[in-house]
Amino acid sequence: MPYVTLSDQIKKLHNPQRSDAFVKQLRIAVREGDLDAIDAPGRFDLPKKFARRGGNETYTRTVKDMIIDATPAFESWFENVNRELSPARTGGRIKVSLESVEAGLIDFKTLASETRKKMGASFSKGQALGQSRAGKKAGPRKTTAKRK
Repeated sequence: MPYVTLSDQIKKLHNPQRSDAFVKQLRIAVREGDLDAIDAPGRFDLPKKFARRGGNETYTRTVKDMIIDATPAFESWFENVNRELSPARTGGRIKVSLESVEAGLIDFKTLASETRKKMGASFSKGQALGQSRAGKKAGPRKTTAKRK
């Protein structure tokens, strides 16, 4: 039977910044009996870079290495977890611009509908505020008289 080490499997991850989450999920799967693995004597550094709060310095963490039974069940588990830990897309949210609308990256009709709802809510809020103020009458103002 083929065996692989945890340190070798982490090198195969698509997103090394999620290596700590992978180790956590692997340990859960071993603990629950879904996968077979044993602790190896050594430790290794995770490829993830951790940032310290309030500073610009980064550091890495070390974890215990494991020897994993590389069965077809493990291979399919690894592929699923690797896909889950990989980012769906890079770059974050697409910004609204003429170029992104023309390229079809943004659904113009959906955004137009959202804008219409937002403008309608703002308008009705202003109308309600104006109606509530119009119903109130200004009472006589109190003035303080100077005493001599």
